[in-house]
Amino acid sequence: MHLKTEQGVNRRPASAPPGPGRQAAALLCFLAVSHGVSFVASLVIIENAGGWYAAADKAPWTPPGWAFGAVWTVLYTTMAVAAWLVWRRGAGLPSGSSRGAMTVYGVLLLVNLAWAPLFFGMYPMFGSAALWLALLIIAAHAVAAAATVVRFGLISRAAGLLMLPYVSWIVFSLTLNAYAAASN
Repeated sequence: MHLKTEQGVNRRPASAPPGPGRQAAALLCFLAVSHGVSFVASLVIIENAGGWYAAADKAPWTPPGWAFGAVWTVLYTTMAVAAWLVWRRGAGLPSGSSRGAMTVYGVLLLVNLAWAPLFFGMYPMFGSAALWLALLIIAAHAVAAAATVVRFGLISRAAGLLMLPYVSWIVFSLTLNAYAAASN
C-alpha cells in the first residue's frame, strides 16, 4: 500500500514492512556482514591455533577444536537473522528504537572482532598479558551480547531469543579465556 503525498510521490506508510526483495537483500547483507566478521577473526585463529595454542594449558572443559567452528557458524547465522528481524520491525517503530538496537549490535560485532587478535595473535608477543586483556574484551563482549538480547527482545521477541545461545557461548568462552589467562 502506498500513499500519495502533495507532491505526487508514492510513499510506503511507516508501519508497512519492506517488500520481499528488499527483505531478502537485507537478510543476505546481514549474513554477509556476520560471516565476514567470522572470516576475519578466523584468519588469526587458524594462523595461531597450531602454534602456541596447541601447546597451551587449556581448561579441562575445552571442547574439541572442530566444535568451535561448528558452533560459531550457527551463532553467526542466528545473530544475522536476529538483526534482520529487528531491521524488518524497524519500519514500524520510532527510529530511535531500532537504531539503538542496531548500534548495540554493531558494538557487539566490533568486540567480537577484537577478541581473536588479542587472544590468539598477541600472545606470542606479550604472553599472558594478552590473555588477560582478551579476558577484559570478552567480558565486554558478554555485556554487549546481553545488551543486544535486551534491545532486540524489546523489538522482536524472536530476535531476542535467537541471541540467547550467543550469550551462553560467550559466557562459556569467557571461562575458557579465564582459565588460559591464569594457567599460561
